[in-house]
Formats: sequence, structure tokens, C-alpha cells
Amino acid sequence: MFLNRVSGYKNPFWMYLLGSFIIFIFTLIGQLPLTFFMTKERIVDASGDPMLALRNLDKNLQLLLLLIPFAVGFLGLLLVVKKIHGFSLRSISTSRNSLDWKRIIYAFIVWSSITFLLILVDYAINPGDYQWNFNFNSFAILLLIAVALMPIQTSLEEYIFRGYLMQGFGVLFKSRLGALLTTSLIFGCLHFYNPEVEKLGYGLMIYYVGTGLFLGILTLMDEGIELALGFHAANNLVTALMVTSSWTVFQTESVFIDVSEPSLGGEVLISVFILYPFFIFLMSNRFNWSGWNTKITSKL
Repeated sequence: MFLNRVSGYKNPFWMYLLGSFIIFIFTLIGQLPLTFFMTKERIVDASGDPMLALRNLDKNLQLLLLLIPFAVGFLGLLLVVKKIHGFSLRSISTSRNSLDWKRIIYAFIVWSSITFLLILVDYAINPGDYQWNFNFNSFAILLLIAVALMPIQTSLEEYIFRGYLMQGFGVLFKSRLGALLTTSLIFGCLHFYNPEVEKLGYGLMIYYVGTGLFLGILTLMDEGIELALGFHAANNLVTALMVTSSWTVFQTESVFIDVSEPSLGGEVLISVFILYPFFIFLMSNRFNWSGWNTKITSKL
């Protein structure tokens, strides 16, 4: 079973803490280009606000600079997994003999379709909430950056939280549920300083923690992170390409700009309590899941 893949390695939990610190250092190194450009812009921007300095940059450059740390962080993950723990990357990916790309693609297609449809429906109902923003040249550059780097960003998060740390906390707590709850809470809290939280309020943490729980359940029930990889890539990629707003963490040259006054409520509740359970239902039927209690709450 997935959380038992590393049981034979006998790595204590402190090694997971060390590994997490090393991955963090790699992401900091990856932020050096971002720091350089923000420092340069702050010299020009009298306010001295780092976020305003970032917003002064070209949107495609912003996105590139925000995604580079994840690519460098992935190198750190590979180093930690292989050199410190002696794992293979597959051991924190799946219980199968190899990564199941069909599962990744299936989850990607399903969630991409749902997200795309929801955006179009909302545009049809509330056209005044959207501003047409499509520019071929800018969008082409966005497409190149997003397709090349955004799956690395989402994959790093999944490998860390649903793979590496899920197994690490499994070692610590000897409990699937303990690993699920802990990684979901940490995943949610790491989004605490996102500009979305500042704009919409702390209630948005329900969405972030709920998303962590949802992705963790997918991983435990399917015995691997493939479905979480596909879902997360689809969620970020389609949103970045289709619609952005002035207050989100990623500013992109998307097709639409959301100009509506943001509010916390319906979208969070629909995502966490309707769409996520529906996606789990679809995956459960597609892959014939069983043994829910054992896979989610049993001891290790």
C-alpha cells in the first residue's frame, strides 16, 4: 500500500524535517531572479511595497519569476529523496510499478473540462464580470511559460504534501488519518499569506485546507498521487490561461480578466462540498475503489 512503500527504509521522522528544510533552501535559491527584479523595481517605485514592485513587471515575466523557484525546488526534492533517504521517486509517487500516466491524463481532462465549463457558464450568466483580455502575442508567451513550468509547480506541491510528507507523517503517527489531516492543514496554512486571503478573508482557508483534504483522500484511496497530479495541474493551468484578476497571486495574460467585486461564500462552498465530492465519486467509479475505512483511517 502507498504509505507503506518506504517502511523498509527505516528513516526516522527527523530526516523528513531535514529533507523539507533542504527543499525549502532550494526554492529560496530559485527566488533569486525574482528578488533581483523586485529590488530593481522598488528603486523605481517610491512606495517600497514589494507586491507593487512585482506588479510593475510584465505579467508574463511575473509568472516566469514566480514559477522558477518551483523548478529549482524540484531539483532539491530529487536530491533529498535519492541521496538522503535512498528512495526512488516512484516510492513517494505510487504503489504501482510505475507512474500511471493514464490516471494523470484522465484526472487532468476531467477537471479541465469541469473548470472550463464553469468559466463559460459564469461568463454567459454574468458577462459584466469579465473583461476581454486576449492578445495573441502575449497569450502565446503565457501558454509557453504555463505549459512548461506550471505542471512542475503543481507537481512539486503534490510530491511534497501527498507523497513525501504524507509518508513522513505516516512514519511519525503510524496513522493514515493523522498523515492526511496534518499534511492538509500544513498545505492550507502555507497559503495563508496569499493575496486572495487578504482580499477575501480568513474564511478562504476552508478552501485551501479542504483542497488539501480532497487531494489527500484521492491519494490514499487510489494508492498514489497520479490523480492529484492531474487535478492540480488542470486547476492551475486552465485558470491561468482562461481568467485572472487584479488580486490573485498569479497575474497572467489570460483570455479574460475578472473585474467583479470578490466575495467569499458560494464558490468556496460549491468547490469544497459539491465539486470535490463529485470528482471523488467519478474517480471512485472509474477505478473501482473499495475499503474506504481501511485506506483512510487504519493504522500503519
